[in-house]
Amino acid sequence: MESRLTRIIINCYLVVFLLYLFAPLFVMVAAAFNDSKFPTVMPWKAFTWRWFDDLWNDDRMWGAVLNSVLVGLAVVIIAVPIGTLAGLLLDSIRGRTRSFLYGLMVAPLLVPGIIIGISTLIFWNRLGVSGGLHLSTLGQCSFICSYVMLMVLARLQRMDRSLEEAALDLGATHMQTLRLIVLPYLRTALLTAAVLAFFQSFENFNTTLFTRGGATTVTIFIASRIRTGVTPEVNALGLVLISITVAAAVVYAVRRKPAVV
Repeated sequence: MESRLTRIIINCYLVVFLLYLFAPLFVMVAAAFNDSKFPTVMPWKAFTWRWFDDLWNDDRMWGAVLNSVLVGLAVVIIAVPIGTLAGLLLDSIRGRTRSFLYGLMVAPLLVPGIIIGISTLIFWNRLGVSGGLHLSTLGQCSFICSYVMLMVLARLQRMDRSLEEAALDLGATHMQTLRLIVLPYLRTALLTAAVLAFFQSFENFNTTLFTRGGATTVTIFIASRIRTGVTPEVNALGLVLISITVAAAVVYAVRRKPAVV
């Protein structure tokens, strides 16, 4: 009786938690189809596709999305190798040096994005580099590298070290061991870190706000729309992005599912 009551409580908690988590998304999706000038579902006026038409014809919005995608890809190209090397370095050392370096590399995650954005702008302006998407990329990489490092380090801690030792005993060099043993083992972690780095960059606002110069990313564009009067066109964009993300996750889950013999 007690175990059954416990299961009921846990199930009820999960339902409430999932509703709390996804209810805003459901409201946002519904607002994309409401024929109202404001992003709301109450009162419901009529079903419409007009906001998707407006989104399709909004060149400024798609330009901002393209900028965010370009910055996200650049962040992945820079942050993943740097974070991977940082994880490999931390995994190879022990003692107080490891603790010091670990704290140093994790520190950017604890710094507010506004501080990172301002400090990045001031530092590079002193070197004669003006703001722009390139500076947004560098500013975001300064803390997104830490996410990659943590994921790589967590994966390395579960690795069977006898594989490396066996490769070295058989005559492989350290570079060959890294290329043929370690990196294939890290493949899943690197892919996950790349996806995380891209989305961390895509949704970044605080750092981008101070480093973007005259360029506009999707988060900056939406924020400016909120000040001047946001329409359900933003909800339509949100639905498109969610659909792409869910579709990609489903494809990945299906492809990695083991085949039934």
